[in-house]
Amino acid sequence: MDAELSLKEIQKAWHGSLRSYVIGFTASFLLTSLSFLLVAGEFLPAHVLIYVVSGLALVQAVFQLTYFLHLGEEGKPHWETAIFFFMLLILLIIVGGTVWIMHDLNVRTMRMDTEVVSHG
Repeated sequence: MDAELSLKEIQKAWHGSLRSYVIGFTASFLLTSLSFLLVAGEFLPAHVLIYVVSGLALVQAVFQLTYFLHLGEEGKPHWETAIFFFMLLILLIIVGGTVWIMHDLNVRTMRMDTEVVSHG
């Protein structure tokens, strides 16, 4: 019976430290603020801004997974990490398939085979 952990010990093992949460919050706040300032200030062309904001969002997702969800910190076998990446794979398949179908339907239904007649 000595091997059983108390509820307090289990909670302590699954929760991060205050330092971890402060780092995660600060990084998320700075990345969100930077994204907002880049969009509001129109410092970059639109086609570049899309990639920069997407990159900042991915960096913020990594920070949140690491500092808030503590992904990868569990003991061996890393079941939570494996389940997370499987869920991510399924999500990418669903989203990618949806975008692919929508693009294909757009190409098939918006074809301009006939000449455009100007009204003038």
